[in-house]
Amino acid sequence: MSGRQTTAERRAVPGSGIPGPGIPGSGIPGSGTRPGSEAGAADLAGREVVIAPGACTGWHFHRVPLIALVKSGTLTRILHDGSTVVHQAGTSFIEPAGPEHLHLGRNPGTEPVVLYVTSTLAEGEAFSVPAEAPPAAAPCACPGHAW
Repeated sequence: MSGRQTTAERRAVPGSGIPGPGIPGSGIPGSGTRPGSEAGAADLAGREVVIAPGACTGWHFHRVPLIALVKSGTLTRILHDGSTVVHQAGTSFIEPAGPEHLHLGRNPGTEPVVLYVTSTLAEGEAFSVPAEAPPAAAPCACPGHAW
């Protein structure tokens, strides 16, 4: 899986409960961090993920929830319970956090799958954590994945 990550400062949104550093010049204060995090971890991280035709991500999970938009292609996700979810271009989904949400992303199509993913990853934090296939699922058969 390849990707490019950028970060953007997260601003407080009045009345939303979303913490942030505030909006300069607006008189709207912010907390500067999200609850339970270190200073600076409140940044949003955006990433473009490209999965080549016939390739997959390998079994993995995420430490924080992700919001993904399928820009192009068709993504097939195999979830920890063995169920399959197909996402066409133009659809979005939320990927829950934690090892109990293991999953595998496949591109069964002939064009690359391009995902735009947003999360609250801190600078330098790993995007995903590789893992063994869950008991109810088959190991990843994609080349280059040992798990």
